[in-house]
Amino acid sequence: MKKFLIIRFSSIGDIVLTTPVIRCLRKKFPDAEIHFLTKHKNASILKANPYLDKLYLIEKSISEVLEELKKEAYHHIIDLQNNFRSFKIKFFLRSPSRTFDKLNLLEWLLVSFKINKLPKDHIVDRYMKTIHPFHVKNDLKGLDYFIPEDEEYDFSRLPDFFKNGYVAFVLSGTYFTKRFPEHKIIAVCNQLNLPFILLGGKSEIQIGIKVKRHTGSNVINLCGSLTINQSASIIKNAEMVITNDTGMMHVASALRKKILSFWGSTVPEFGMTPYLPHPASKMLQVKGLDCRPCSKLGSKRCPMGHFYCMNKIKINEIAQWITHNYPA
Repeated sequence: MKKFLIIRFSSIGDIVLTTPVIRCLRKKFPDAEIHFLTKHKNASILKANPYLDKLYLIEKSISEVLEELKKEAYHHIIDLQNNFRSFKIKFFLRSPSRTFDKLNLLEWLLVSFKINKLPKDHIVDRYMKTIHPFHVKNDLKGLDYFIPEDEEYDFSRLPDFFKNGYVAFVLSGTYFTKRFPEHKIIAVCNQLNLPFILLGGKSEIQIGIKVKRHTGSNVINLCGSLTINQSASIIKNAEMVITNDTGMMHVASALRKKILSFWGSTVPEFGMTPYLPHPASKMLQVKGLDCRPCSKLGSKRCPMGHFYCMNKIKINEIAQWITHNYPA
């Protein structure tokens, strides 16, 4: 019986993007053992995945699990992280391995000199290349996200206005230049008499408070008050999802939602767009700015000072998309 170890430590979106690899590997090898190594904080993303046999989790160091991993005697390691930490694991375990190509040099060329030599492949397709030698094919069924029943959000807590449908508005983004500006969020929520639920982590608590302060009863702020799976549950039951280029965008894609995504300092050319999303989905970006992309991951401030990549996105275009796609 074959035994595989898949490695991906972070982050939410990156881990969700690995799920086709897990599923397609399981379909090809139904009797194999498939294990996944990630950080403890990401356990909730994968713990209900029916295609995995075991999760190995670390808090800080790989030394926490190395001896246990050694005992597993893996036939193959699939390294989707490709950093020094994953290299140390492969070196210690001495099992045959396949490693994801990060294309760091090509990404640097695009950010630094605006020279785009990146392949047009989505990152999921690049992940899948690591298992091509096992004759595994992409089933093209998209991403997976499984929410344990006991971790669903309690929808009885919502006001009546929200129980017949709502828009999930994801405020999260690791860095400032990937976040849609709060004054524009306020403008969207105030322009449309639709129910909006604001989602985000602890870093978005203050943004959520500010947006709520300047909007009406059609807005509920849940930033910082939900677990990952509760947020995913809100997304699962939403009519549509408005989001930055962030992990919850990929969760929304896995849950087959209509997605309107904002692209500021990052660009779709990096291959991290919503994967096989609902056909009504749309990406909004300001094209023709010679300063984009200014970063692969985002920055704490706009290097140019004007933040045109987000500030020039038109509120009316957002409102029109929402109105057109929201059920009558």
